[in-house]
Amino acid sequence: MAQLSDGEAVQQVPDKGNKARKEIVEWVKALAIAALLVIVIRWLLFAPFIVDGPSMQPNFYTGERLIVNKLIYDLRAPKRGEVVVFEVPEEGRDFIKRVIGVPGDTVKLEGDNLYINGELVEEPYLRESIEAAKAKGEIFNNARNFPNEQVTSDTVPEGMILAFGDNRQNSRDGRDIGFVPFSHIIGRADVIFWPLNQVKLIKHG
Repeated sequence: MAQLSDGEAVQQVPDKGNKARKEIVEWVKALAIAALLVIVIRWLLFAPFIVDGPSMQPNFYTGERLIVNKLIYDLRAPKRGEVVVFEVPEEGRDFIKRVIGVPGDTVKLEGDNLYINGELVEEPYLRESIEAAKAKGEIFNNARNFPNEQVTSDTVPEGMILAFGDNRQNSRDGRDIGFVPFSHIIGRADVIFWPLNQVKLIKHG
């Protein structure tokens, strides 16, 4: 209450302008926090990636957009069969490939037969493509084997992976560029989020 000079009392009118300013400040704070969270999630935890090229067909196609988990390999090492995105500084671009060998593995690829540590390994993600090629009396991997003249070592060094494209007959990968250091790995591709009719979690191995 406010007291007048003649002793009469009146009801004090709230300052609406001050209340509005406080609400605006609260909104600005909330939006700033939200923006900070988006930046943290975007740059520290996850990143978008656009598939460009045929090297991962028939499992990934040009134009598909993926969410890459950037945190997972800070917690553990990559595993065989996982689809990863990594930097190739020599070419100034990023690759998406599948982990074939991890540190200490010896790897041999002869046509459609993959041997890891001397044992023939099935690749379920290539099953349909290999069977389709066999039905035509062909082999799916009619390109390069591993090791080869470009990459002569068959053993994955410590702190590195060996990665191939799923489209073995049309992929520039570990058979050309060799082994990939952990430090060049951006993360694991976990979700296809575009186009909308292809939204799904990515299967690894």
